[in-house]
Amino acid sequence: MPTANKSLVDIIKEIEVQASSGDCQVIIRGMSMDSRHVQPGDLYACVPGSQADGHDFAGRAVDSGAVALVVERLLPLAVPQVKVASVRQVIGKLAAAVYDCPSEKLELVGVTGTNGKTTITHLIEKIGIKHGKKVGLIGTLGARINGRDIPGERTTPESIEVQKLLSEMVDEGVSLAVMEVSSHALSLGRVAGCEFDAGIFTNLTQDHLDYHKTMKDYLNAKSRLFAGLHGEKQPKISILNGDDPAFGELCRVSAAPVVSYGIHNSVDYHAEDVRVTTEGVRFQVRFKENLQEISYATPGFFSVYNALAAFAWGVERGYSAGTVAEALAEIAGVPGRFESVRMGQPFQVIVDYAHTPDGLENVVRTARDFTEGRLLTVFGCGGDRDRTKRPLMGEVAAQGSDFLIVTSDNPRTEDPDQIIKEILTGVSEVESIAIRDRREAIRKACHMAKPGDTILIAGKGHETYQIFGTEVHPFDDREVVREALRGLGYASLDN
Repeated sequence: MPTANKSLVDIIKEIEVQASSGDCQVIIRGMSMDSRHVQPGDLYACVPGSQADGHDFAGRAVDSGAVALVVERLLPLAVPQVKVASVRQVIGKLAAAVYDCPSEKLELVGVTGTNGKTTITHLIEKIGIKHGKKVGLIGTLGARINGRDIPGERTTPESIEVQKLLSEMVDEGVSLAVMEVSSHALSLGRVAGCEFDAGIFTNLTQDHLDYHKTMKDYLNAKSRLFAGLHGEKQPKISILNGDDPAFGELCRVSAAPVVSYGIHNSVDYHAEDVRVTTEGVRFQVRFKENLQEISYATPGFFSVYNALAAFAWGVERGYSAGTVAEALAEIAGVPGRFESVRMGQPFQVIVDYAHTPDGLENVVRTARDFTEGRLLTVFGCGGDRDRTKRPLMGEVAAQGSDFLIVTSDNPRTEDPDQIIKEILTGVSEVESIAIRDRREAIRKACHMAKPGDTILIAGKGHETYQIFGTEVHPFDDREVVREALRGLGYASLDN
């Protein structure tokens, strides 16, 4: 892990300090906001949270070796303390200073939007590698530094972890980093202290209204990435989906020049002659009086937008259009994103992360397009999250499917039966059943499937766990499918 060696007085130069105590010349070697993970020499950030207050654990942090504290109220502890109005709002800048501002030493691309973030970051990673770069990636599937995987828990990690990862990338010679930037991260300041060189916007559809309350607030959170595109490094750029209704507002707030992409409207990178097959998508991109053929091995119109965004970034970055297209053509897919599970069965099984109405509608429509028989859809909704999207997801699943099995996702602290009941209020004109146990629901779909059918299992994708209450249990849709198929006598694993 990266280590620092800076005085506290140097670290706090860029923040507004209300009061301080103790010797601010103390040397800081690292930073933490979790008292359980404090290392000797750390600066400990006392973050007030909804479940616990970091101030209450400051004594434990000091016992573990913390040599200074960032607080919202001075504490009776014999270490230097810096008092600020909001610890949450300054820890990003402090962490950047502790780890020597790593984002200033590499090219940093941020991708935000409701759907498509994970896929686009992986496409950009591939494009960078194709051009001989060492690449770092931070996102929903964890982090990766020059091909080395690092597990993660959030789409965008907490600000201290972000800066540690970027610092580690710099230490390992990474020159390009690409990061999924969630609306929560932007609202909570997790990417404060990051200087982005490019921002990419995918789309804005309903999600996270349990947190943001309104779509306007949700958009305002997303817009912060583009409003913040300024700094000392190379010229900045905003790459925006010109077909999305939020396009105009994001153009208005962007601090960087805007490049647009899309299928329907007049844009800088325009997809033409779009062909969607079971093998993926092929289309032509018209840009700057040029035309480039693109082939990408994930089906669906949503894949056209993802590939377009990555292609636009690559060309604007100065890479040759032909080489960028080659990189896109070489990508087999992203884990848990329209991922096919094959064990020699005479029907398709698709696992996808779709957990929003728009995302589910996209994958249902895509699966419907290449399904000769029936489309059997298995899905649920997460607990302790936006309840208003549940009937909407039931509605879009019903519209494109021949049979629905509504089940549990990650119920968390909610009653799974109540979540299922709320989903079913949106379901009509299609045969459906409710099976609370997700494993049993997947088995049921596999037993029902006939030659030519497609089973779509949506909501969890790459996840390898299921959350009941506050307990995390191992669970992987793909492995459960394989288990069910083996039970039916299929054993030829070829994906």
